Amino acid sequence: MELPVIDLQPYLDPSSSSGDDEMKRVCSEVSRTLSETGALLVKDPRCSAQDNDRFIDMMEKYFEQPDEVKRLQERPNLHYQVGVTPEGVEVPRSLVDEEMQKKLKSLPKECQPLTPTGPDPKWRYMWRVGPRPSTTRFQELNSEPVIPEGFPEWKETMDTWGSKMIAAIEAVAEMAAIGFGLPKDAFTSIMKQGPHLLAPTGSNLQRHGKEGTVFAGYHYDLNFLTIHGRSRFPGLSIWLRNGKKVEVKVPVGCLLIQTGKQIEWLTAGDCIAGMHEVVVTKRTTDAIKAASEENRSLWRVSSTVSTLIFTSPLLMLYTHIRGGSTAAGQTYNFLYRLKQVGFIWFYLFSSYDHKISYF
Repeated sequence: MELPVIDLQPYLDPSSSSGDDEMKRVCSEVSRTLSETGALLVKDPRCSAQDNDRFIDMMEKYFEQPDEVKRLQERPNLHYQVGVTPEGVEVPRSLVDEEMQKKLKSLPKECQPLTPTGPDPKWRYMWRVGPRPSTTRFQELNSEPVIPEGFPEWKETMDTWGSKMIAAIEAVAEMAAIGFGLPKDAFTSIMKQGPHLLAPTGSNLQRHGKEGTVFAGYHYDLNFLTIHGRSRFPGLSIWLRNGKKVEVKVPVGCLLIQTGKQIEWLTAGDCIAGMHEVVVTKRTTDAIKAASEENRSLWRVSSTVSTLIFTSPLLMLYTHIRGGSTAAGQTYNFLYRLKQVGFIWFYLFSSYDHKISYF
């Protein structure tokens, strides 16, 4: 199955669109695709392939440094929420979640993910993007960024690419809200000052380039929406809502968006958190061979931004989407329900089990 590509230009510049009816149709396609597949490809004129290349070039240079140099940016006291996370720290949920393991065994053989044998052998860099609240109860989620030495372009490159990716997410969030029959700002209004993360991963294909190596075990993301720029090495697979496994192919100049757990909560399950994994496949080894012949970097860098809901407000659970009822919210028994008036109010706690990989 090929994921649809949504061109954001007509939405960003209404004068170039074919009218309100066409715009409503595209917004409905965005909400329907997120609901049915948990993933969407978009083309945003503000996010060019050159921007993505500039970012990946810098991250390749960073990850190619010796491990002991990279570890100077490690902040375990902040639960790795800023700075670098070394390989072997993040543990995929599929390795420790017995309920998830049972579910995986029920899938058809061709749709089952690869089973990891230990922690993910990938590095990650956490960089906060966007304004932060002046006061917060979640200091780890709003800490000051860590800037490595020897990269004078670091802050500008990270902030620019991160901000452009978040702008794309905001446009998609508005379109999804319209498609769901909600106010345009239903999602974006509660994203303001959220602890958004530019969180690229770095995987050493020279060391871990054997076919079948699991870089990111089967998992979902805990955030609202995740957006990826095109990686130079394939390997990402996603699972559609019907359980079908799809190896993602991101066209040049496009971005991949995936649903996280927060949008599942907000829509009372109309959207569900998309499952995915990153594994060395035959396509990956072919790309490794080509990169080696061209003397290019053998670090697989993911260009990833995770957007999150603001950590402190009271939020709405939209249970009326597609004819749903407040009964849909009852499946989310970990939420504190405070008031029921056609939708459910709840506090969204942005707390993490930092030993488990959700991104």
